[in-house]
Amino acid sequence: IQAVDGVSLSIQPEQTYGLVGESGCGKTTLAKLILLLEKPTAGNIFFEGRDIGSHDKHELRTYRKSVQAVFQDPFSSLNPRMRVGDLIAEPMIINHILPSRVAKERVGELLGQVGLNPRDASLYPHEFSGGQKQRIAIARALAITPKLVVLDEPISALDISIRAQLMNLLKDLQQRFHLTYLLIAHDLAVVEQLSERMGVMYLGKLVEEADSEELLSHPFHPYTVALLSAILPSRPGERRQQIVLKGEVGSPINPPPGCRFVPRCPKAMPTCSEIEPPLVAVSDSHFLACHLRS
Repeated sequence: IQAVDGVSLSIQPEQTYGLVGESGCGKTTLAKLILLLEKPTAGNIFFEGRDIGSHDKHELRTYRKSVQAVFQDPFSSLNPRMRVGDLIAEPMIINHILPSRVAKERVGELLGQVGLNPRDASLYPHEFSGGQKQRIAIARALAITPKLVVLDEPISALDISIRAQLMNLLKDLQQRFHLTYLLIAHDLAVVEQLSERMGVMYLGKLVEEADSEELLSHPFHPYTVALLSAILPSRPGERRQQIVLKGEVGSPINPPPGCRFVPRCPKAMPTCSEIEPPLVAVSDSHFLACHLRS
């Protein structure tokens, strides 16, 4: 199975790059490759201009400190047997960034920065709500001052009333600590609020990429158009044509020939089943893999 097949993208410093697509398209696998939780079978990953595949042990340790993650489910990403203070201090101590005594003081600062009380360090994860747990996960990710944070569906498991608070917190922390985000999400409304640039994946391929404002206002790929039609209206009474895609998603074991979206595409042409469309520029910052615009 090629979960990620020939995907090429770049993220600029202090930028938020939103990666969207339905379940199974390869978003999380791409995140795992960046986090070194999976090894790429081909291709390269560059960080600050250097191929991380050529790093020695010391360089890889430095890279891992520079790239951290906030996962989707705070209920499973926090060890229930550890106190919150120990959870946040652990990466600082393991990476020899701060001695234990100083790390405890830093824990209090981090809890305050994510909107929690420093005295909460003595509590266990089960004593917090879902939104508070995700704040703890964010504090842990920031403990070793990373440059890139991978946000894998960071608010999708939370109540809708808490989501806006977490999005505002992520924006504030990005500005304060000059962070770069890779945001993986299903919810296009969340990506719209947080990201400056967006990429759309389908069955392991990147099918469209552009600045967020450009992509949301002028989508070209039929799959992107269908995704955007599913966003909830921003105003009561607003009418929007919803596109319902028919057919089944192709198998990653045996993907369809040509364009992988062919079995579900309402605008498919004979060429689409024969030749795979390359990702090409349709403007200075807008890239598309579709025969309709070639």
